[in-house]
Amino acid sequence: MTNFKAWKDTGDVVLKPVTMVLGTNSSGKSTLIQSLLLLKQTVQSPDRTVHLNLGGDEVNDLFNFGSFEDVLNQGAETPRQFSIAFDFHRKDPGRIKAGEFACTYGQTSSGAVVVQNLSLQTQGRQFRVVRREKGAFSIVMDEETQPRAKGRHFAPERSIALSADGIAALDKDGPLVEDLSLAIRRELEGVNYLGPLRRKPERDYPWNKTKPGEVGSDGRAAIDALLASALLRSEDQNEIVEGVSKWLSRMKVAQRLEVRQQGRSSRYELVIHRDGVACNLRDVGIGVSQVLPVLVVAYFASPGSTILLEEPEIHLHPLAQSVLAELFVEVSRTRNVQFIVETHSEHLFRRMQTLVARQKVSPDSVAMYFVERKRKSASLRELALDDYGRVSEWPDDFFGDALGETREQAKLMFERQKAAKA
Repeated sequence: MTNFKAWKDTGDVVLKPVTMVLGTNSSGKSTLIQSLLLLKQTVQSPDRTVHLNLGGDEVNDLFNFGSFEDVLNQGAETPRQFSIAFDFHRKDPGRIKAGEFACTYGQTSSGAVVVQNLSLQTQGRQFRVVRREKGAFSIVMDEETQPRAKGRHFAPERSIALSADGIAALDKDGPLVEDLSLAIRRELEGVNYLGPLRRKPERDYPWNKTKPGEVGSDGRAAIDALLASALLRSEDQNEIVEGVSKWLSRMKVAQRLEVRQQGRSSRYELVIHRDGVACNLRDVGIGVSQVLPVLVVAYFASPGSTILLEEPEIHLHPLAQSVLAELFVEVSRTRNVQFIVETHSEHLFRRMQTLVARQKVSPDSVAMYFVERKRKSASLRELALDDYGRVSEWPDDFFGDALGETREQAKLMFERQKAAKA
């Protein structure tokens, strides 16, 4: 990713089954997640001719990025462009097992965001769409020097696909690039995002007897997912309810969660059981309702998908924050789900170190990054873990100085005791 918001250049960022991103406030760590959200909301745009959907639709969009100027890095030089790229590997059956996406965006004289150079690669083949003068586009294959086709009607669609005319111009290679675009779309649609601001609990909820498509960035559909898990007959019935209950118990915030119907109505309440007492979700601590969508999405997301979480630890006490590390490791392994987590929690980070030391997870399955601001641009530092969970190059003062605080407390205690005896 280059020239995108706080980032001049991220370099290659390796995403593992569990990836944690730490950093100071406003350093640029959330932007790493936002780049994927930008592409996801673009491929889901109802307008297939759009090049990049910067948002603005409060109902359908995940994030409002503003204008081209808002997403372009302030230090970007001529040409004023930004780029996003990623590669993917899939385990599920299908023609496309792996591929690469890279796209550079610019701005037209009218202010619209437009693809400047789109590159799609798979199976040793490369397909490029390059913007020329006066809004025309050329389609170039592999190492060929002459374009296969050029013209205005070859403009790419939703950042990831060639137009119908473009696919037709590739003749026998058309189906391959079409399959590749579909695989990229599925990869992005498989991204589940839960932001740091989640909805407050209600005393009861209506349910229309359907399963939601997504939990939602504020967790608005987490309750619907729980109700569907408890009430719809299927092979995985109660999987989400049981999974949520299991982790609430391990966090020591509740023994279990129960779904109760309100008489014969279509409204239901969530009941939290703890210490022999059953309470409505509305009547327990806010931490339970805030972590609920985190636990739900861990079991709701389809195998092979990616879950993006911002501050999953919000309103949780230290032990519960620590247990989140165990959740990510266990669910990632058993359900083949990838977690990318932006967090400020020292307790979560420390428990992940301990899990590596206990050999509950391999350092090869966990990536840790620290984001810091250097002048106008963000900088990424990998916090490499050894087999004992140790970090060799620790960021200065990010988690404070626990030993220093203890030493100062002891020093002050002795000084005050000495003064009292004088």
